[in-house]
Amino acid sequence: MPSILYALAAIALWATLASLGTALSHLPPFLLTGLALIIGSVMSWPRVLRNRQAWAVPPRTLALGIYGLFGFHFLLFTALRHAPPVEVNLVNYLWPLLIVVLAPLLLPGLSLRPAHLVAALLGFAGAAIAILGARGASADAVEPGFWGFVPALGSAFIWASYSLWTKRVATFPTSAIGLFGLVSGALALACHVLLEPQATLSARDWLLVALCGLGPLGAAFFLWDLALKRGDARQIGILSYITPLASTALLMLVTQRPLSWTIVVAAVLIITAALMGTRVRA
Repeated sequence: MPSILYALAAIALWATLASLGTALSHLPPFLLTGLALIIGSVMSWPRVLRNRQAWAVPPRTLALGIYGLFGFHFLLFTALRHAPPVEVNLVNYLWPLLIVVLAPLLLPGLSLRPAHLVAALLGFAGAAIAILGARGASADAVEPGFWGFVPALGSAFIWASYSLWTKRVATFPTSAIGLFGLVSGALALACHVLLEPQATLSARDWLLVALCGLGPLGAAFFLWDLALKRGDARQIGILSYITPLASTALLMLVTQRPLSWTIVVAAVLIITAALMGTRVRA
């Protein structure tokens, strides 16, 4: 049971990510990514101070961690700046389905069955409905809204591939996730200095960035890693599909957006596809 509780706690924190990202969408994405990831890494600092081996990982593992944490969050925050947040959130949560579809390509010994293909079609149909519904609702900004979904899909691909590739590197301690976040955050801040205009953060901004860093960009990753290491990955993986439902519901509450049929249909298709894909034996 403790592993299930770890997973549910991580899911609860991840459900707040899109809402926090939307509230902070006025900040440059590199700046937001950098600050939040560095704050999220703070929780592993005490252990590193006691034992420097807590961050001892091979360069290949570190590169994979940077790819996952930096790439995923930068693309997600970019998407939230250029497309309707509810639809971005739904498209981003194609990552559970992409894990199933990409597994035969990235991991040896796995095959893609017909049921996987059906699940893939359902999931992408849901994404298409979300995109087309958003375009119809914002005719004044069709092109920016459409292209804003490209980074959302990219973030889903990065998280799916990162999750699969962690199975191809040596096992690393949970505390190493703090190193991934620290290095990724520093890289994002360097990109901010070189590529983005300077921004001034208000007290409210700092509070929301701290919540983002300590929650969905910090504690959630440590909790998820503990859950996977201590429990049944198949059961825990199924639990991850609670996240898009909770995240979208919270986002609609925060943005005070009325429920539309496109959002309902897109959510049902994406979640159904993800569940179908994971229930098929490899």
